[in-house]
Amino acid sequence: MSPDSQTTTPRSDIVFERYQGSPAAIYERWFVPAIGLPFATRVVEAAELHPGERVLDVACGTGVATRLAADRVGAAGAVAGIDGHPGMLVVARDVTPPDSAIEWRQASADGLPYPDASFDAAVCSLSLQFFADKVRALREMRRVLVPGGRVVIGVPGPTPPLLEVLHEVLTDHLGAEVAAFVHGVFALDDPTRLEELLVAAGFDDVRVQVRPVPVRLDAPADFLWQYLLGTPLATAVAEVDEQDRDALQREVVRRWAPFVVDDHMPLDVGCLLATGV
Repeated sequence: MSPDSQTTTPRSDIVFERYQGSPAAIYERWFVPAIGLPFATRVVEAAELHPGERVLDVACGTGVATRLAADRVGAAGAVAGIDGHPGMLVVARDVTPPDSAIEWRQASADGLPYPDASFDAAVCSLSLQFFADKVRALREMRRVLVPGGRVVIGVPGPTPPLLEVLHEVLTDHLGAEVAAFVHGVFALDDPTRLEELLVAAGFDDVRVQVRPVPVRLDAPADFLWQYLLGTPLATAVAEVDEQDRDALQREVVRRWAPFVVDDHMPLDVGCLLATGV
């Protein structure tokens, strides 16, 4: 054994280095197939779209639900995706087939850039929990719907044990303010509260279903960096040096080990699916 090997602590494999690109690009490449697509599929199916209908995807991100909706309504329909983050829309345009007729627009959910009665349906997947004024955003969705138009909202919750672990580790390594994002994703996990929001916005026939969405996450080190670098947490992570990233990764991998099955982490994520007319 050499002197160096006796005095140097081996560095774990820094999977962080494998994930390059903008947070929106990482989100589309890794998060969407694992989590975004299963949720968007549930939301779009609940909208019961028909060929020729006009659909608005609010806070569309990189456009997974928008593209699913476009497939449902076909060439005779019209689909628009709006998001407040220009980086998300850049990726949405890049990954959408060039012959698609989807309209992408940068806009806030509480100030939709469309006249009254412009759409037959509005969908919103994995986003309502982040809106500062949820009722105002829902009223805007109602305003742009035709009489009898329908809305479908999909939000996750409650926080799964796997992500409770992540919240604890991030609190220890990066601070409570950074770690709060993890719980923020699941902040709208009360079916009664979700129903009240839609009713307050003026929707009728409001119904909320709670059902699990099975997902299959990559191995712990990979999913850790997919999550951190594909979300707003990427800014905080960029300020951490290699040694601290290594320590963070080692602790997460150790504590996520009980969740691993055949090098992946299967997980049921709760889905609150709200519909209104």
